[in-house]
Amino acid sequence: MEIRIRPYGESDLMAIQRIWNEVVEAGNAFPGETPLSLQECRSYFAAQSLTAVAEANGRVEGLYILHPNNIGRAGHIANASYAVAPSARGSGIGEALVRHSLTQLRPHGFTGLQFNAVVSTNRVAMALYEKIGFTRVGTIPAGFRLPDDSLVDIYIYYHAAPEQEKE
Repeated sequence: MEIRIRPYGESDLMAIQRIWNEVVEAGNAFPGETPLSLQECRSYFAAQSLTAVAEANGRVEGLYILHPNNIGRAGHIANASYAVAPSARGSGIGEALVRHSLTQLRPHGFTGLQFNAVVSTNRVAMALYEKIGFTRVGTIPAGFRLPDDSLVDIYIYYHAAPEQEKE
């Protein structure tokens, strides 16, 4: 399967709304609890430093957002979120999205990528991040509330921006 990653466009909004909201509604990875309306998606994804989609087999099957993790003197470190359609999980789309986001750090003025809240039960994501070279730098005990109201740890991960290839 060929995966193509590109910046999103207006015609992608319904697909990325569906994918994003499926992750929100599952309640085990994103902190948000309320699905986004189409207008909220339009505003939210436009406000990011970069919103990119992954196309496979002629369909949008995943996306990521990239933006500053903080402001001012800490604004050079990025944060990102990834979402893959449930039907496309395990096909390499998540890995392609994460790897692509790393290539976009320096072009967007970032020197590293920090994840603030990787849910400890999200073992697939943790294995992927560690495979790619992210380092777990911290733990927030009981930092995430699952849909059954139980609390689980969240982990902070970091990856320095790769050096840009010289032409």
